[in-house]
Amino acid sequence: MASMGLRGIMCILVLGFVLLDFQVLAIFDTDHAMEQAKGIATGNVGAGVKAFNVLDYGAKANGKSPSSINFIRAFKEACNHQGRAMLVIPKGEFVVGSILFSGPCSCEAPLMVQVSGTVLPQSHTKTAEGAEWITFSSIDGLILSGKGTFNGLGEKSWKHKCKGCDRLPASLKFIKVNNAIVNGIQSVNAKGFHMMISICDNLWIDDVTITAPDDSPNTDGIHMSKTNMLKITNSRIGTGDDCVSIIHGSTNITVENVDCGPGHGISIGSLGHYDSEADVFGITVRNCTFTDTDNGVRIKTYKSDSPSRASGIIYEDLVMKNVKNPIIIDQEYGRRGDSQHSKVSITDVQFSNIRGTSASKVAVELICSKANPCKGVSLKNINLQFAGTGQATIPFSSNCTNVKVSYSGTQSPPPCPP
Repeated sequence: MASMGLRGIMCILVLGFVLLDFQVLAIFDTDHAMEQAKGIATGNVGAGVKAFNVLDYGAKANGKSPSSINFIRAFKEACNHQGRAMLVIPKGEFVVGSILFSGPCSCEAPLMVQVSGTVLPQSHTKTAEGAEWITFSSIDGLILSGKGTFNGLGEKSWKHKCKGCDRLPASLKFIKVNNAIVNGIQSVNAKGFHMMISICDNLWIDDVTITAPDDSPNTDGIHMSKTNMLKITNSRIGTGDDCVSIIHGSTNITVENVDCGPGHGISIGSLGHYDSEADVFGITVRNCTFTDTDNGVRIKTYKSDSPSRASGIIYEDLVMKNVKNPIIIDQEYGRRGDSQHSKVSITDVQFSNIRGTSASKVAVELICSKANPCKGVSLKNINLQFAGTGQATIPFSSNCTNVKVSYSGTQSPPPCPP
């Protein structure tokens, strides 16, 4: 009887923890939060929300006066408010230096941030070591929404960029931010990455516009690591680097209805760059269009001794428009002449329903590692046509190394020889 009673108590405790965990997860309904985000953009947030306008904390919308401390004060008041709170960046031009918006917050989640104005970087200020321009950190429940713009004025820094120098700061960084929505905003000419996401869980980025010239260095659109359950949808990204870059520890990532170009395409990697990298798995890229990009969909790994895995990757329903490398796996990235082989294992990769035009005669290139040949790679209904110039004597083809590919449906270019 005593043991039965003990088991009963344990079952009740376990059920209680499960229900508590369910309640915590149920608080943030992403579909409902997205509807909230669209309301925030237009100022339709309903009753009971207290607005914390940066103007009320001394910020100046004149495009000249530094307003960093005013932004931080407004954020802290919103974060610590006992109720529903919204940080407001109204119309106008605001100049800020490096800012850390750090939780945890005691306001009723999610904390709302409405951006209607343009945020510009303060000149002649350096970010702290490891910091970016504007960082959101340690917040559970966040909605960043509006029609405003973060203009990094990167054109003033790119010309001074040198090889081997430290990376320039990202415009927006999200670290240890869970249950979040980013909707509607624009990022222009970031000094470095436009958005940098690390150690986050359950984010949805929707309807954002990211732009920088095609020759701007390291201006990745959305760069992520150590992040789970991230969706990127209905967005336009054109930069000088990857439109989306997915590196170590990224899991359950969806990129859907994204227009990419110019840029280097949507990339998994580089992988194998650091010791003890976490695996990448559960990546889906769907219904995207690539225009005049260097690559379409790409997986790239370094030739190094750092072992990890990339698996469960789906590329489907994609359109290529004059793309140099529409489909590419490159496990010799960065060190082609080195005799070392990549220790990254690539498995279960599906390419299906990919059509359009290639700017090069080799439209499908699958260069896998001799030490870890790719496994489970399939191509279904690939319909690409050469639209470049010259190279009349070179056949339109595929190139495969250290991989056995499963083919079905239409195949243009022709499959690799068995």
